[in-house]
Amino acid sequence: MVHKLQDILAIPIERLAQASKVGVEILPDTRALHQHFARSIADEIKRNNELGQPTCLILPVGPTAHYPLLAEICNKERISWNNTYTFNMDEYLDWQGRPVPLDHPMSFEGFMREHLFDRLAPNIRIPEDHISFPHPFRVDEISGKIEEVGGVDICYGGIGYHGHIAFNEPPNTRWYTISEEEFKRSATRVVPLAPDTIVVNSMAGAGGYSPGGNSQEVPPMAVTLGMKDILNSRAIRLYCDGGDWQRTVFRIAVLGEKSVDYPVTFIQDHPDTIVYADANTARGLHQG
Repeated sequence: MVHKLQDILAIPIERLAQASKVGVEILPDTRALHQHFARSIADEIKRNNELGQPTCLILPVGPTAHYPLLAEICNKERISWNNTYTFNMDEYLDWQGRPVPLDHPMSFEGFMREHLFDRLAPNIRIPEDHISFPHPFRVDEISGKIEEVGGVDICYGGIGYHGHIAFNEPPNTRWYTISEEEFKRSATRVVPLAPDTIVVNSMAGAGGYSPGGNSQEVPPMAVTLGMKDILNSRAIRLYCDGGDWQRTVFRIAVLGEKSVDYPVTFIQDHPDTIVYADANTARGLHQG
């Protein structure tokens, strides 16, 4: 595995798209990446509006810098969200498994409302009952809503430090094993966060907020959409803007072997997946 990983990390950036097991597009910098992310969502909604069809999206909090740009584009071009349904990937929970309050600096729902939903002009704003977040006391509710609206058009997302999408982290236990097929069928559920996730998030934070390395500020649990809803989306579009910390996992996602150890690798089974990265994140690592 070490030898394979070294080979993956050494592939020149100009050969990534050819070698990749999924679609890959490299943007010149994070500004271009965030603009592309915002434009992609806006164009999907605009296209479906013109066809008289609803738009159904899974959205992440991470990356986040595209959301104010998205609101600006939609306000300027009068792109209505009246027939759009959004399903956020996950939400932090406190140590008792309850959602953190909206004014918590790491609340995903609080971030989405402040930086996207509330910024849309009143006449194009998404209806309140079209916004869904997974809830720890009603774990099957969000999947039922997805089914009710006819499925997800595009699942947007990022890639976590150890290859998780949403908070679908690699199983971290010695007491039982989860097969690839079981993990791919995973449903919305409450999860304790892995120690390394808490450490990384204590430095990176969420939505532009950083706890400054204070792990006490990072909620220790989460509720997450499962891989089943993500992989059942008609298209998957992941955006990577992490730079140094994300280079390895980005390359594992698009070039590595499928494994529960890196859940993002299961996107390789999806027929319509593209992973975008800025050039800094996409460049390889050179040992020695």
